Amino acid sequence: MRKLAIVTATLLIAAGCANNTQQVTVSLHELYAGRDTIPAELYGQFSEHLGRCIYEGIWVGPESSIPNVDGYRIDVLEALRDIKIPVLRWPGGCFADEYHWMDGIGPKENRPMMVNNNWGGTVEDNSFGTHEFLNLCEMLGTEPYISGNVGSGTVEELAKWVEYMTAEEGTMADLRAANGRKEPWKVKYIGVGNESWGCGGDMTAQYYSDVFKRYALYARNYGETKLFKIACGASEADYDWTKTMMLNARGQMNGLSLHYYTVPGWDCDKGSATQFTEEEYYRTLTRTSGVDNILRKHIGIMDSLDPERKVALILDEWGTWFEVEPGFNKGHLYQQNTMRDAIVAALNLNIFPKYVQRLKMCNIAQVVNVLQAMILTDGPRMVLTPTYHVFRMFSVHHNAVVVPSSVKCGTIVSSDGETMPDFSVSASTKDGVIHVSMANPYLDKDVPVELSFDSLNPSVIKGEILSAPSVNAYNDFGKEPTVVPAAFDKAKATGNKVKLTLPAASVVMLEIR
Repeated sequence: MRKLAIVTATLLIAAGCANNTQQVTVSLHELYAGRDTIPAELYGQFSEHLGRCIYEGIWVGPESSIPNVDGYRIDVLEALRDIKIPVLRWPGGCFADEYHWMDGIGPKENRPMMVNNNWGGTVEDNSFGTHEFLNLCEMLGTEPYISGNVGSGTVEELAKWVEYMTAEEGTMADLRAANGRKEPWKVKYIGVGNESWGCGGDMTAQYYSDVFKRYALYARNYGETKLFKIACGASEADYDWTKTMMLNARGQMNGLSLHYYTVPGWDCDKGSATQFTEEEYYRTLTRTSGVDNILRKHIGIMDSLDPERKVALILDEWGTWFEVEPGFNKGHLYQQNTMRDAIVAALNLNIFPKYVQRLKMCNIAQVVNVLQAMILTDGPRMVLTPTYHVFRMFSVHHNAVVVPSSVKCGTIVSSDGETMPDFSVSASTKDGVIHVSMANPYLDKDVPVELSFDSLNPSVIKGEILSAPSVNAYNDFGKEPTVVPAAFDKAKATGNKVKLTLPAASVVMLEIR
């Protein structure tokens, strides 16, 4: 196993910097807070008809022996409410471009069966459709984000779907009423296709930009509804796609998407979600931290062509992607979720607020039973993952104001030469309270941290920590959970400074008054 290198540099960034020092110092400039608000949508979720995300994960049907309310499983509903989901994307993903919404409305017994060709060949009965999803969003108090079918659908199909969901009167409104919903839903976010460079149509950016404009034109506003139309954007570092879309279609779109997954293995070998070496651990963290540079470069292109920032960047798929757990359908993308995933989540959620002037939504993949999930189920049983706990802890940042910071810390270099700060932090303020979220990525090194404020002399400090006996620990069915938050009382204030030691491989949230 190769040793990690700590290198020296001088660099100031919001989420970390390089400086060969034993103590991390963070200067929090609360007097300069107020310019940027952190959209709650940065902590969004993604639900696709993939594996057991929808069926069993969220929807069991009203006849199920699993406790449910109108077909939605109660334990999952309650858990999702606790993390205050701001926005939920559906029905895909690659599934969206083979989904025909008319098959998912009306009496359940009349809905046709379909084969999920993208994800394991599963046969679905369409019992979870438009009504079921939008009613779920109302139950959770979350904004729905609908992904429209461009790959195999038609302009008319998407136009009528928008009308069906949002029009107050007319043929589609009458059809909606006949299916049990008289009032239109509040639907804001409409995605025009998904991964149109791949599973969504195998298109070039130039071709898709023209296709997008046509679809977007006929996705109309009804009543007080003002659609936020999101164009399919790039995969990872495809900066040419972003440039082409901004040159050809920026006047017709409100948002441009981006996908960035953390795949730690060599040559697309994703590795195990639970059995990994120290080398694989650090490679995972440096690769996920690469989203910082990816965001910065895409935003630079957008800024050059849209200096008024009329088009938002939407990171609507992100998270870890490991090999499927043994014994599960490989097309269902079911993976366990360890303390490593929690640290990945914290690193990303500390990076995103740096870019809120352009970055307006992020959706982790996915909410239940798929990839870096919040929740895992096994029939009637449910566990909350380490990533779930990070999202609950970070919910205090929703719609809070960014507190700018400057940081002095070290740099980690992984075995493949990728780098990242060895300390992660973001801060916000709301209602007179400052919240500081921190993560220590080191496996075997506690890190002393000093926070200083421009003028605040903290008098009340509360804390919460997420850590585990080992970084590959996870919460399993039928067992006492091993990765759960606990109170953290090790932060001490003196004057305008707060000092603490951040344990190895941990995530800490401080509430400071």
